[in-house]
Amino acid sequence: MTERFGKDNLISVATVAEGHPYVRIVNGYYEDGAFYVVTYTLSNKMKQIAANSEVAVCGEWFTGHGIGENLGHVLNESNADMMTKLRKEFASWYTGGHVDESDTNTCLLRIHLTNGVIIDHEMKYGEQFYKMNFDNKTIA
Repeated sequence: MTERFGKDNLISVATVAEGHPYVRIVNGYYEDGAFYVVTYTLSNKMKQIAANSEVAVCGEWFTGHGIGENLGHVLNESNADMMTKLRKEFASWYTGGHVDESDTNTCLLRIHLTNGVIIDHEMKYGEQFYKMNFDNKTIA
């Protein structure tokens, strides 16, 4: 996961509201069992996550489930280490008006992955298909 997603990646994030799924593509960064996304607290995705934190995620030959959590404003001290990484990874688009860190609604979303499936077509690590349990840190 780190090899494939430990950099700026486009990932799809699905939420549910009023019984309907909603999917959007966001820039995400993977680290230690979670994707991190810089977003906006007042966006539909964050409102939907506040009401129902269960999400689905899809990326390059990966699909999974997780729990979305608003970690608060990007300038919160508790977010400093991750935001240093994200500013570097997202540098190609982060500045120039795309992200306004002075806006207190600009937030850090963490999607703690619970389970997922990754496909390795090259069989670089032996198998082609891996089922992962992120909570138990197991691969089948």
